[in-house]
Amino acid sequence: MRMKYISLLLLFALVLNIGVKAQELNEILGRPTSNSVTVSILFEKQTEFYVEYGSIPGVYSQATAHLTNAPGTPDEIDLENLSADKQYFYRTRYRFTGTSPFIEGNEHSFHTKRAEGSSFSFTIEADVHLYDKKGCKNLYNVCLANQAEDHPDFMIDLGDTFGDDHFPDEMTSAKSDSLHRVYRPILGSICHSVPFYFCLGNHEGEFDYYLAQDPPNNIAVWGTLWRKFYYPNPFPNDFYTGNTQVEPYGIGTPENYYAWTWGDALFVVMDVYRDQCDSSAKPKNWDWTIGYPQYSWLKSTLENSTSKYKFVFAHHTRGQGRGGVITARYFEWGGYNNDGSTWGFGTYRPGWGKPIHQLFVDNGVNIFFQGHDHLFAREELDGVIYQEVPMPSDSTYKIGMLANADAYVSDTLDGSGHLRVFVSGSCVKVDYVRAYLPADTLEGIHKNREVAFSYSLGDCSSFGVKQEKEKPSIEVYPNPAADLIHVGQSAFKENYEYYIFDQLGQKLIQTHSVDIDVSQLPPGIYILDLKGSEEEYFQKFVVQR
Repeated sequence: MRMKYISLLLLFALVLNIGVKAQELNEILGRPTSNSVTVSILFEKQTEFYVEYGSIPGVYSQATAHLTNAPGTPDEIDLENLSADKQYFYRTRYRFTGTSPFIEGNEHSFHTKRAEGSSFSFTIEADVHLYDKKGCKNLYNVCLANQAEDHPDFMIDLGDTFGDDHFPDEMTSAKSDSLHRVYRPILGSICHSVPFYFCLGNHEGEFDYYLAQDPPNNIAVWGTLWRKFYYPNPFPNDFYTGNTQVEPYGIGTPENYYAWTWGDALFVVMDVYRDQCDSSAKPKNWDWTIGYPQYSWLKSTLENSTSKYKFVFAHHTRGQGRGGVITARYFEWGGYNNDGSTWGFGTYRPGWGKPIHQLFVDNGVNIFFQGHDHLFAREELDGVIYQEVPMPSDSTYKIGMLANADAYVSDTLDGSGHLRVFVSGSCVKVDYVRAYLPADTLEGIHKNREVAFSYSLGDCSSFGVKQEKEKPSIEVYPNPAADLIHVGQSAFKENYEYYIFDQLGQKLIQTHSVDIDVSQLPPGIYILDLKGSEEEYFQKFVVQR
């Protein structure tokens, strides 16, 4: 136990100790392509520098031009003339004005676009929240170290990271600058070798209501400008597609939604906040929209993709509410009005064709990843997995589970950590990798980097990934239901007694039938308990009318 504790402390110290070079030099990768990557380099002093790079560690066959920085201002440098599907190594060489010789920065690495059939991994995090009491910086550092240990090709952050709208009446451009700047050394601990993609959350404040407030002096304009200043997100070119609209006040293209392919997968990052039908502080229902330009781009991107796997990312379905598949049935995402039975899509989105969820179904989207609710949850609707991503920084390990678990109808788990996704030509495997502070592992109950939940699509045996033995699956459909549910079972060895409980634990129904009448139950969330002589299984379902 003592040795485990010492190892965890060493890992923790490694993450928190930025080191002399890292204090002087901050590097963040972004926009990797088949033949290039962008390095955002930040110095606090006036510095002359250049980057050298090559495909062999310690051997640098190429170098950029020499540049002189403006102190405190990141310089974006493209490392070009690279080969596809290849690992590269780079280091920054620099000297402060009036000194010599050049100092050698640490060597880092990255990978260009993977070829079809190649194997790779990426990580996902959401809702860091260091700007409020929900987020613990020390635990976030542990989670970042865990992600680095996975050696992913890139990391996708699903927003609520910078927190520009947390105190909107007190926000200034200088404060917005500070909120974005504070993450540079933190992300720089791994993003020098893990390219960083950002997806906007609601607390970034980049949406219609704030954009309209005395422009350009508002949190949406400031937030966009400082985000782009510090972090190189994709913009439309010959590798990425995305938002081509040029916005005023020096914003240019806002780099808020984009798509690309990598190996056998299509990656689509959405922005569910920048456009609303009603530019009020709290839009509702049909007021929430991704806007027709983004909808058209999304539709075209999905329909024209030939990728084997399709992954879509957003901070949350429709930008409001809690949950995954329950929210996916309504308004622009699902097409139904608030009553759950009246179809409103044609009325409120004339000429659009079909709701977002139906686009996913018709075009074979495998997984939709979202944040916002601060827990792990996995659901499925019409063959599309709705995957809620946990916080990477919740030192209570309970925030999302206590507040939002009731909004989900399937697998939910507490804790803090990130998702690790393996992709190969034969399978996709998703792991929930938990993060723990060293003090929270002393009793041996939990271990940092333990895999709390794992599932796969396809056959991962040839990928060299250990296959988890799956439990017999329980399917309750329709879910949500109005009058009748059917219980589908697979791999069960005996007949089960079926019980239905409400959320207070009161038993409401007991039956042996797989077809259960729920017409007398009021709308709400219920628990189906399948009880056998030796085994017992539980499944949430929703009654909705």
